[in-house]
Amino acid sequence: MSNTGTTKGAREHARAQAGTATRFRPTIPAREVADPPPGVPAEQLLWADLLGPGDYAARILPRGATVQLVDVDGDACASVLVYNAVRPIERLNVADTVKVQWQAYLGVGSLLLSDMGRVLMSIVGNTGGAHDALCGCSNERRNTDKYGTGGAHGPYPNARDRFAVALAKYGLERRDLAPNINFFKGARVSENGALAFTGDASAPGATVELRAELPVLFAVVNAPHVLDPRPTYSVSPLRVTAWAGEPTGPNDPLWTSSPESERAFLQTEDFQ
Repeated sequence: MSNTGTTKGAREHARAQAGTATRFRPTIPAREVADPPPGVPAEQLLWADLLGPGDYAARILPRGATVQLVDVDGDACASVLVYNAVRPIERLNVADTVKVQWQAYLGVGSLLLSDMGRVLMSIVGNTGGAHDALCGCSNERRNTDKYGTGGAHGPYPNARDRFAVALAKYGLERRDLAPNINFFKGARVSENGALAFTGDASAPGATVELRAELPVLFAVVNAPHVLDPRPTYSVSPLRVTAWAGEPTGPNDPLWTSSPESERAFLQTEDFQ
């Protein structure tokens, strides 16, 4: 075993790790991923990652890119935040996303709207059932109360702190965190107004695909849903893949699906 107490020993130990790999890691370059989405040429791949329990990732993606989230074993919870990569002060506004579209339950055709009324991303594929735009994500206190500890780098990391770590790599601060959307886990509003966790909304291999309508900073955390009643820190792997493409154009039915959608897309075009 190398003596890591010296610079030489530490270097030898580090270099001896060459060629080893953990299961949960990004594939670099993305074009070398072993199982790309069907029909996507390797040269179009921008990002390929596999997130384990509590893992996070963030990436700047060009306009027109598609992000595919895959619930590998049927128990992932993909908490997502999106920012305008050109001007990150503009970010996902969950309240406007559900209010402007007159729908709190997201699916194919739903738009992720910014606080400036523009379309950051659109949902163009979904086999993952229902999703959650109501509950936000866990914080350290909630995880500590439930699991005994909840810090960002402990065994049961909370999603809010993991978002903060991910976004810090792009110069954003904790004050830049906004309410997020959760994919693959559902919640509904009960008759009495309370939020009810509906549990797993997908089967193993279920997917959600989102298209970037602006250059975006896309951040995702794979941590248990904040309302998940299970006493254990239960969440299964999440695969994230992105590839280059074209944004929604005026001839796409999504553009004119409603007066609200058309206005949002026009404002998005005006930003260019």
